[in-house]
Amino acid sequence: MVWPMAERKPEPAAETDAERRRRRAQFLRERAEAIELRDRVKPRRARAARMRQQMRMRTFRW
Repeated sequence: MVWPMAERKPEPAAETDAERRRRRAQFLRERAEAIELRDRVKPRRARAARMRQQMRMRTFRW
């Protein structure tokens, strides 16, 4: 039996900060787009989520 992880080539260990920031920015853009799409498709769920967030913020203590 061949393990799939054994066939993978090791990635370079040193990833630059710029590459990491670029990947993170791309991920955050895609995530925001997905959230907007979900809110458009399911407005009731989006409204309920907004209400829950508002309640969380109202009851938060510093």
